[in-house]
Order: sequence, then C-alpha cells, then structure tokens
Amino acid sequence: MSKISRLEKTLFRLQAQHACLAYAFGEIAARPGPVVELGLGLGRTFSHLRHHLPEREIYVFDRANGAYADCQPDPALLFLGEVDETLPALHDRLAGKVVLANADLGSFDREQNRRVAAMCARVLPPVMAPGGIVMSDLPLEMAGFAPLPLPPGARDGSYHLYRRQP
Repeated sequence: MSKISRLEKTLFRLQAQHACLAYAFGEIAARPGPVVELGLGLGRTFSHLRHHLPEREIYVFDRANGAYADCQPDPALLFLGEVDETLPALHDRLAGKVVLANADLGSFDREQNRRVAAMCARVLPPVMAPGGIVMSDLPLEMAGFAPLPLPPGARDGSYHLYRRQP
C-alpha cells in the first residue's frame, strides 16, 4: 500500500505546481519571450498562465482540446496532435526563444511516464532560451539544464524545475 493516497499525491502536485509557477513568473518577469504549455487538459494551468502573463504568447500543445469553455487558448497558438510532432514543427518560430515551459503530461503509468519524460527531454531543449525555466510533473534529464531547488510550498518530488544554462 502506498504511503500517501492518490488524492494527497494530486494535492501535493498541485501545490507544488502553483509554487513553481509563482517562482517562474518572478524569474521571467523582465525577460521577453513566449511560454509553452505541454498538456492542456481541462485548461486550469493555462488559465493561470494567461491570468498572470496576459501579455505573453502562450503556445499550447496536447493531443486533444478538453479545456473548459473559459480556459480556451487562442486557436492560433493551440497545436493538437502528438507533442513530439507538433512542437518540433514550430522550431523555426520558437527556437531559443521560450522563457518558460510547463510540461504536465504525467500519468499513473510508469512506463508511459518514462517515454513521455524522454520525449520532453528531447523536444524542449531546442526551443528554450538561455536561462529559460522548464517545469515538469516528471523528472527530466536534459543536457545543458541544471535542476533548481523547489520553492517553499512545493514538496520534494512532486514537481521539477530546471534552468537552461547560458
């Protein structure tokens, strides 16, 4: 039996994600550049990004659009399909420019998580700006990125932060 329930695990992940987003917003405040959201889901995180970064272009990638009506991204910045195909297709537009990327694609399937983490570690580095922040619900191994300590309010292991080295 697990030491924590799935409800607690979800709660800790959401608290950590919220704390990491607040940290990232401060880190990118003075830096121009777009934001990438991998995994629209119901649109709650996208809504939070849009609320706190209203002047930023937020590129959203997912297999399907299941977001609430009030959490819909700009259709011109929504890319549906497999992330490992749709994000690289925008290489010319985004290469080296993204200041914040949030990858929230994990599940309770460990094997799928391994594949998703490897895919994220492959497709995110080419679009990230030097000093850019990557947030992920899965641990990522990305050359040229340093892990960052989680901010207060984020439980270890519940979310992950990385900064691209200059």
